[in-house]
Formats: sequence, C-alpha cells, structure tokens
Amino acid sequence: MYDAGSALDQSDGHAPVTELTDRARDIFRAVVDSYLASGTPVGSKTIAQLTGLSLSPASIRGVMGELEGLGLLASPHTSAGRMPTDRGLRLFVDGMMQAMEPSFEERQTIEARAGVGGPVEEALAATTLALSGLSACAGLVMVPKRELKLRQIAFVALSPEQALAVLVSEDGSVENRVIALPKGMSPSALIEAGNYMSATLGGLTLAEARGRIERELADGQAALDGAARTLVERGIAVWSEDADRRPVLIVRGQGRLIDAAAAADLDRVRDLLDDLEGKQEVASLLDSARAGDSTRIFIGAETKLFALSGSSVIARPFRGLDGRVVGVVGVIGPTRLNYARVVPMVDFTAATLARLMG
Repeated sequence: MYDAGSALDQSDGHAPVTELTDRARDIFRAVVDSYLASGTPVGSKTIAQLTGLSLSPASIRGVMGELEGLGLLASPHTSAGRMPTDRGLRLFVDGMMQAMEPSFEERQTIEARAGVGGPVEEALAATTLALSGLSACAGLVMVPKRELKLRQIAFVALSPEQALAVLVSEDGSVENRVIALPKGMSPSALIEAGNYMSATLGGLTLAEARGRIERELADGQAALDGAARTLVERGIAVWSEDADRRPVLIVRGQGRLIDAAAAADLDRVRDLLDDLEGKQEVASLLDSARAGDSTRIFIGAETKLFALSGSSVIARPFRGLDGRVVGVVGVIGPTRLNYARVVPMVDFTAATLARLMG
C-alpha cells in the first residue's frame, strides 16, 4: 500500500478516474503503459493496436484530445502523439495501477545485499545499490545520525607533526582521521593518550565522551601530561565535529539515470544530477515520508525540487526493533519509471532493512 505524495485535486474541474468513460480509461491506460515502456509520446495508430478497440485512429485522437483537455495528457509537438502529464501519472498511480510483486530472484538479491557483514552503513549502501540495479533508478536510503558507541581509540604516529587517530566502535566499524600533533609529542605520550581514552570512554557515545573528558580535564582528574592532554582534547574534538557532519543520505546508481531515452534530454538529466548533489534537500524530501507506514510517491512538478528535472521519487520508511522509524529507503528516476514494478520492490526493500535494523 502507498499514499500519494500529493493528492490529486478533484475540485478544480479535472475528472477523477471514476468519472472517465470505459473507453477513455482504456485509451488513457494504453497511453500511459506505452509511454512508461518507451519514454516517447504515443500516437493514435499505436493505441488502436494496443487496445484492440473497434475505433478509428480519428476517434481515438478525439478521445485523446478530451483527455488532454482534462489535463491528463499532453502533446509536446504537433503530430507527435501524446504523453501523460504529471497529473495524469498521479491519476494512473492512484486509481489504475496494478502492482507486480518482486520475483523470487529479485527478493533474493535484495536480501543477500542486506546480509553483508560489517558496519550497518555498508549493508545499507549495498542494499541500495541492489535496489538501484533492479529498478533501473538511482537508489536512495536516508539513515539516522547514529550515535556510535566507542570501544577503542588509538593514535599512530605518521610524522613528527601528524598522527592517525583510529576509532573502533562497538559495532566493529573502524574509522580513521589525521590530526595535528602537539609539538614535542613522544611515542609514549601517544600510547598514554590512547590508553586513557579507551579506558575512560569505552561504551560511551561521542557526545557522552566529550562531556566526560571536559569534566575530568577541568577537575584535574585526568592523570595526563601536557602533550597527552592536548592530544586527547584534539582527538575528541575532531571526532565530535565529524559526527555532526555525518551524511544522512546514501545515493547509489546515479549512472542508471542516463539511458537511451535520457540521452535526448541531457539538460533534464543534468538538472536531476544537480538535485542529487544537493543531498540536504533530497534528505528533507525523504524525511517527509517518515510519517505513517505506507510508501509515498512524489511525481515531477508536484515537488518543487524536481520541477525542472521531471523526476519521481518512491520512498518508504523502515523501522527498528522498537517500532520507531529509523530511516527511509527509495528510488529516484524519470517520471516514466515502471511504478507498478518499482513500488512493491521499494516496499520489500524497506521490510528487509527493518529486519536488518532489528
């Protein structure tokens, strides 16, 4: 199940799907199906072949003209056929789409990627890459700003002026940062600083560790010499600042957005890639999908962010063991993406990530 990213307004003179005639619905569905498959406008002769209706191309053009008048179809060029508008796609998705469940092989691929070992972020990135490959879109996952708990911290000298600060968290992830050394820092002081931080800060988050170090240093409780004390202060400052900047959005498979149909509209693709570079705006959009348990679909100009690129986003939240939403997974692609196939795929990926986070 899913919720519309923006509900179709039924009060502005545009007919809902239930008010279309059977003939208009058949023709409209055929236009949308053909457009989603080819990415090109559809002509009346093609519709006649697809529907099997006993109507002349001229009669079909008349119905397509009526659908265009309702704001559901558009004709980009004279005699070039018609294509669904964003409003038309919304009507199709909300009232006519028949979802297709992921195949056994597709489910296996997603579950296998989610089961990779190592830090959670790596499993999320691998799962997102799998979703990207299966959906032919760019995969997105927004993860929480996790509060890593520390297990061990060590300092390794690189030169007289620099050291590598190595942080090992309780989940087994390892991260490194290069920091400047105080003048005259001896190898024994490096060991002393690392031992102090590991013994004092084990099991704490970075925020908790910073608070404890500041208190102990201020109260004179830390049995450290001047150089080791300075290194401890610099190390925790670097890690805390890094945590504040920790990215919350993982994007994989951007290259899949450039297909044969997109090659004819490189400006749109460029706009979309620019949108993805502005990760904070995309993360804000995904954050709006956190409410509720359903998949959200954002189509083209319904969202200001994608008004130029003509893109759609399908997103669904996933929860941890305690039932709280811990992230959102989804895809972004052209508005002509295969909604009937991709929506259930995003649903399954969210369920898989929920098991992972549990």
